Amino acid sequence: MKLSIIIVNYKTYNLTKNAINSLLETIDSIDYEIIVVDNASCDGSLEELKNDFINNSLLTFIENNYNGGFAVANNLGIKESSGEYILLLNSDVIVKKNTIKNTLNYIESHDNIGALGCKVLLPNGNLDKACRRSFPTFEVSFYRMIGLSKLFPNSKRFNKYNLSYLDENGIYPVDCIVGAFMLLRRDILFKCNGLNESYFMYGEDIELCFNIKQLGYDVYYYGKSEIIHYKGASGKTKKTLYAFHKSMDIFYTRHYKNSNNFLINAITYLGIWGLYYIKLLSLYLHN
Repeated sequence: MKLSIIIVNYKTYNLTKNAINSLLETIDSIDYEIIVVDNASCDGSLEELKNDFINNSLLTFIENNYNGGFAVANNLGIKESSGEYILLLNSDVIVKKNTIKNTLNYIESHDNIGALGCKVLLPNGNLDKACRRSFPTFEVSFYRMIGLSKLFPNSKRFNKYNLSYLDENGIYPVDCIVGAFMLLRRDILFKCNGLNESYFMYGEDIELCFNIKQLGYDVYYYGKSEIIHYKGASGKTKKTLYAFHKSMDIFYTRHYKNSNNFLINAITYLGIWGLYYIKLLSLYLHN
């Protein structure tokens, strides 16, 4: 089989259904399968999805009895997959025409590419800046945290995190792409042991890209094809806010803590968790 597409459903019946339909409507002449992993939704969404696609042999549904996080669920789907290439796809996306075909053709024709992401648009038509990023080193994160990246969006030094100085319609190597659409070579993904399950949600995509590059392969942004990402459709909660900042803590600790001095580490952790409590306070004030 050429392609396995993994989608994680967690209480997102309508979004997941729309994502699946967008795939079925746009994939042509590709030997593929879709594996939907339900992350213990307990809201009936899995049963509804099974009923909606009961006659479609291309779909497989996996019921996870507990919600161990996004990485855990994807790894369950990956273990059941058989495709030469694996696409990790968020449930809150709509795939546009020719996106699967074009991205698959590109990665197939470039043996050095281990992971490939496409252009990701928000519903308002703006670019989802997370779809092409640099790794969050201390310098890159510091410029972003103090606002220099916003003041100088086209600066190669100050806005290295979001790479806004690069053409959003271009094709080029980057440090990392977003987990909403990650096209991967199966053999390389297995060399990385799948997604790191230390991350509950957020951060596992950055970690995977880091591991792929450590193996000597490239991570590419392919801006000639696109998806629409209904980012944050489920809203911000204390749990998701904590998971986001915890993922930053995990990544920094794993890859940068030991190579930086005490002061830089202190500033980093203060920044991560200081921002968390500021955002948490803002969340409570708006509820």
